[in-house]
Amino acid sequence: MCDTFVALPPFTSDGSVIFGKNSDREPNEAQVLEHHPAAEHPKGRRLRCTYRSIPQVRRTLGTLLCRPFWMWGAEIGANERGVVIGNEAVFTRLPRPREERLTGMDLLRLALERSASAQAALQTIVGLLADHGQGGPCGYTDKSLTYHNSYLIADPREAWVLETAGQMWAAARVYGRYAISNCLTIGEVFDEAHPQLVETARRRGWLKPGQIFNFARCYTDWFYSTFNAGRKRRGRAEQLLAARRPARGSGPGLAVADAMAILRDHGEGEPYQPDAHLLMSHLCAHSANGLARHAAQSTASLVAHLGEQGNLYWATGTSAPCTGVFKPIWLEGRVLPALGTAPGPRYNPRSLWWRHEALHRRILQSFPAHIGVLSAEQAALEEELRREAAAVPRRGRFALTARAFTRAGEAEARWLAAIPE
Repeated sequence: MCDTFVALPPFTSDGSVIFGKNSDREPNEAQVLEHHPAAEHPKGRRLRCTYRSIPQVRRTLGTLLCRPFWMWGAEIGANERGVVIGNEAVFTRLPRPREERLTGMDLLRLALERSASAQAALQTIVGLLADHGQGGPCGYTDKSLTYHNSYLIADPREAWVLETAGQMWAAARVYGRYAISNCLTIGEVFDEAHPQLVETARRRGWLKPGQIFNFARCYTDWFYSTFNAGRKRRGRAEQLLAARRPARGSGPGLAVADAMAILRDHGEGEPYQPDAHLLMSHLCAHSANGLARHAAQSTASLVAHLGEQGNLYWATGTSAPCTGVFKPIWLEGRVLPALGTAPGPRYNPRSLWWRHEALHRRILQSFPAHIGVLSAEQAALEEELRREAAAVPRRGRFALTARAFTRAGEAEARWLAAIPE
């Protein structure tokens, strides 16, 4: 389960496009933060995705990915042209096949590798959906978990929301701001759609004679879409985005710091207790009961800042953004410093992701008491990194990225030492 949002001019503070996503997966489902450079491929080569092989294209774009360690596809990512995508699990009335097809995460990564704009990424996804379909187990340990997917796709000029149900789909261009979660959001108004979208709903009895077609109403599976609390989380994201709306065009608008705060949001009412609610109802998610909050841990977070002055990405590379640090990354030249051993299924102190888990899980033992150990220094460090990122010359960008990861690691080690076991 996940949450994704985007804001466009005039709703941003500097006329940029700002995108954010928390990837919510199982608590031990470590994610890899990785860069793949652009590449040329021989004619006729096949590409192995998570479950299925498909024809490879001749050239793929450079990508920055947040990827669950066991799958080929990615939960969040960006490419060298400034396209950024986040996907969401959605539950619809069409069958969710266990047959091993392309997963929603495969489709996301393929779109980033093959698309130079948000509109092109949309067309890449629906084309692959038509050719290969979507399906297969999407859970790490829960192999019964299958779902369809929605996507928020942005570039420095525009953004689109694409929602799918099997091979059916609808897409709408975003104006202003938009948030998606684990529920269908497109209703009566959309810009593009599968040619059989309306007829399929009519034939299955979901669209009654005389009714106006509404995609979400016709295709939503009520049970799963209700108990994953996606509508509540989406409503909270929309509330927080609206709070940063410029007042008559003269207000501050959404800034990168605000996007980070949204991804860290635990709702209203303090102090927050991660074990005090049944459903996955918070944007910054912490796994708890196995009934409703197993695949409910924010295991990776990304904020994208897209504009005419260049594209800058802020990634934690770790779980639980409330306990981590967003670091600046540019998709040019050298992209990422050495981040240690790639994470796997078990704790490894040489892994960036697992090393941070020691801090995160110690904080969870008494969240209200322990989160205060880091909050002031975390905020000050990120503010300093944002100032430096805004001023650094191009030749100094990679050095700043490397320094940010080093400083974040040192800070997290101090915070861990300051919290009693």
